[in-house]
Amino acid sequence: MGNKMATFEQSVAKLEAILDKLADNNTTLDESIKLYAEAAELIAAGHDILKKSEVQIHEIDEKIEAMRNDA
Repeated sequence: MGNKMATFEQSVAKLEAILDKLADNNTTLDESIKLYAEAAELIAAGHDILKKSEVQIHEIDEKIEAMRNDA
């Protein structure tokens, strides 16, 4: 799980770098389009990671609730 979080954090850092490049007036249109496509892929991957993490948290919460009910 630590690896997924590092990947998520790296994706966020990469997105921030892309945003900086897109805001730069010296970035060409072609480069901007490539950066935009890359950002879209990073956002989709990050969304998937967050959804999987949400499922894991829900499963952990269910286990905790089951332990409370058994006690």
